[in-house]
Amino acid sequence: MNKIALLVVVAAILSGCASYRTPGSGVSIPEITSPNIAETLARKPAASWPARIIVVRVQAPGYESYSNQGYGRGRFSVVTTRDIEQESDFQRIGRMPQVAAVGMLSRLLLPGNLGSADDLRIGAAQLQGDIVMMYTIDTAFRTETNNIGPLQTLALGYFPTHKAKVTSTCSVALLDTRTGYVYGVAESTAGDDQRSNAWNEQKAIEKARAKAEREAFTGALGEVEKLWGGIVAAQSGGGTKTAAP
Repeated sequence: MNKIALLVVVAAILSGCASYRTPGSGVSIPEITSPNIAETLARKPAASWPARIIVVRVQAPGYESYSNQGYGRGRFSVVTTRDIEQESDFQRIGRMPQVAAVGMLSRLLLPGNLGSADDLRIGAAQLQGDIVMMYTIDTAFRTETNNIGPLQTLALGYFPTHKAKVTSTCSVALLDTRTGYVYGVAESTAGDDQRSNAWNEQKAIEKARAKAEREAFTGALGEVEKLWGGIVAAQSGGGTKTAAP
């Protein structure tokens, strides 16, 4: 993999052509939510209903894309500037049953060093949030013969006859702000295939990246709506059982 990355960078330098830097990776949500199984099982839901949902996008440390970058150091970073998200997406979340309001977590409420989801819960608590909707997007670029990893420089037109593919996966977790209880998770994957000779400029690759990430994100919202229906049904029944992820 390192040899492939080196060849791509060298090709960009020798050809003197423009290049595109692939975005950073997603982050493992389980790794930043619960330190051990016993503690996870001991946590219980404590949200007030109707609930205020605070939405936050998390990515790997040092995340960068063509048009955005993450905030914070530590085990993960937070993307606070909208990229593939639209206002209609947050309105869609707000229309789910038993949702009182939807807010976004600002970097003003986050510490500089991000160690776990507890840092996000503290910020959400300052916004009077009941549930944290945490999501991450992991995007991969590949051709017929090569996988191009995150934060790699891709020489435009370097693979003129190959089929190129961008694949994005959006993973979502719903956390109780008060206790850290995980109500459930959702996930969706989308991709965009085309001949790599179409990647002859940065805007073309960025368009493919944005399209795949946008479709993955909206697909994940559909899964969240299904998950939320089960959560609300369990809450209405007075139990603590939630819908299966």
